[in-house]
Amino acid sequence: MISLRGGGSCRGCAECVRIGCSPAGARPHVGDNGRVTLYRDEGVVLRTQKLGEADRIVTVLTRRTGRIRAAAKGVRKTKSRFGARLEPFTHVDLQLYERRSLDLITQAETLRPYGERLVVDYPRYTAGTAMLETAEKLTAAEREPALRQFLLLVGGLRTLADGSHDPRLVLDAFLLRSLSVAGWAPALDECSRCGDRGQLRGFSIAGGGAMCARCRQPGTATPAPPTFALMLALLRGEWDYADDSEQRHRAECSGLVAAYLQWHLEHGLRSLRHVERDTGARDGGPDGPGAPGADGRRDDGYEPDGYEPDDPAGPGGTSDRETV
Repeated sequence: MISLRGGGSCRGCAECVRIGCSPAGARPHVGDNGRVTLYRDEGVVLRTQKLGEADRIVTVLTRRTGRIRAAAKGVRKTKSRFGARLEPFTHVDLQLYERRSLDLITQAETLRPYGERLVVDYPRYTAGTAMLETAEKLTAAEREPALRQFLLLVGGLRTLADGSHDPRLVLDAFLLRSLSVAGWAPALDECSRCGDRGQLRGFSIAGGGAMCARCRQPGTATPAPPTFALMLALLRGEWDYADDSEQRHRAECSGLVAAYLQWHLEHGLRSLRHVERDTGARDGGPDGPGAPGADGRRDDGYEPDGYEPDDPAGPGGTSDRETV
């Protein structure tokens, strides 16, 4: 009924009861609490951190929403119904309750538990951890859709779990394609400065990739021609060539890709330091000292800025598909 006093909804007050616009015992109007918003999305758990005594903050790269941070209540308790479903590497289907700060995870269903296969194999686990950290860093803005990055991550984790290729090659392919999705693909089949497709002699991290003999600058790394071919094969998904490549070319490729990625991110990735790599090509080829090693560092003492060991922002901090 309509209140005769204010023209709005009846408040159930004594005056409204007296004049007959509201029945006795009606509850007073206490205001509108707003619309309750529930939504569903699938995603890959990138990392978790502790919240309070039994909760966690879960960072997820989702298919439709992009990267989100959500609270999961009670998941650290031994009797938690879905705590194990919200571990890194897990592809999950989530139902969330939208809130002003952190959304709240109300349901979680495992779609693919990639972590079961990765955590028992150290090379694949460290490669997967680097992929998760890269995906998080390349999706800097929360709630910004990143479908291609999501599909790429799912494909990379699936390939790692299958064990069909060397984990180092899978990681380098993922990094190269992630850079391409972000708009930072290195030039590999032409000079990054003049566009000449002739003989490529150098690879410049700051210059955007391969350089010809005329454009090559002092201090530029000089990888072997098969290394250029390997990087191009990984970017294009030509696995027959990549699987037949030599170890020294794989190591050289890994060093260049790691250094190129960290240059564009403007800081290091802590997880890359733990990736198992063949460091036999640490001398950087003909250029000698100063060329990037297999972990993205150089022999002249330079090391990109990265997370400190106790930095909670990195994967596993103490605080808490495009197919490959």
